[in-house]
Amino acid sequence: MKAFQIQNLLRVGTVAVALALGGVAAHAGGHGGHHKGGHAAMAEGGMFGARMDHMLDLVNATDAQRSQIEAIFKAARQDLAGQRDAGKKLHLQLASLYTAPNIDAVAIESVRAQMSAQREAAAKRMSQASIEAARVLTPEQRSKIAEVMKKRMARHAGRHAG
Repeated sequence: MKAFQIQNLLRVGTVAVALALGGVAAHAGGHGGHHKGGHAAMAEGGMFGARMDHMLDLVNATDAQRSQIEAIFKAARQDLAGQRDAGKKLHLQLASLYTAPNIDAVAIESVRAQMSAQREAAAKRMSQASIEAARVLTPEQRSKIAEVMKKRMARHAGRHAG
């Protein structure tokens, strides 16, 4: 295989790992779950969640790696905390626009655009956190996560095919 092809495969693999970690982290941040940290850690904001912990178990992540990744996603969640309140306000504003006696299409579009921009900013922040987290792991660990995610996606596609 040519060096260019290998570099492309490595890039795709790294992106897959970053997305996998980000997806797991976003899911854990949104839903919580039980993990080695117990209920005390849950009270502090969900920390990892069961899926993130499971993924790190699969790759035999060290305690130092776990702590670094936890800190990365905790910082991202803190950065995004203010956006949640702003998002709720936008949803309420949109609801009031749709229930007004006269529908103001320009105002509705304006709020929709604000909501879209906010989602994009949140996705970008989580992507940055995922990249930082992927850099904490070794290439072998990232490959293992990519392999697990590939199998998971294949199972998911099989269940929803046809």
